[in-house]
Amino acid sequence: MNITIKVGPVKLKAILHDTPTAKKIGEILPLTSRFNTWGDEIYFAIPVEAELDDSAQEEVAIGDLGYWPAGNAFCIFFGPTPMSREGRIIPASAVNVVGKVTDDATQLTSIAGESLIEIIPAPD
Repeated sequence: MNITIKVGPVKLKAILHDTPTAKKIGEILPLTSRFNTWGDEIYFAIPVEAELDDSAQEEVAIGDLGYWPAGNAFCIFFGPTPMSREGRIIPASAVNVVGKVTDDATQLTSIAGESLIEIIPAPD
């Protein structure tokens, strides 16, 4: 599923993978939420409940979209988190990797002062 992520002036194209957790996320779109940051990670609670699945990772890449079961949260990774070491991007704990930003996710480094994120379905 193609999606668009909007944070202030930043607009990114992304895809949700064909996984059970990603499908649950697709079913609740569109959504607008306040978000938090943790290093170069955006995260916010969503009305989805899922356990860790076969896509679960303890290390992610720039642009990965994750679902964090411990906080029922959607996560966007665009650089190191406070737990990152030696160039590795480490979430607080394992996340289901549910998608990928297909544009340059590092554009999110320019969102200081923004507080709302919008995720909407995009045409295929």
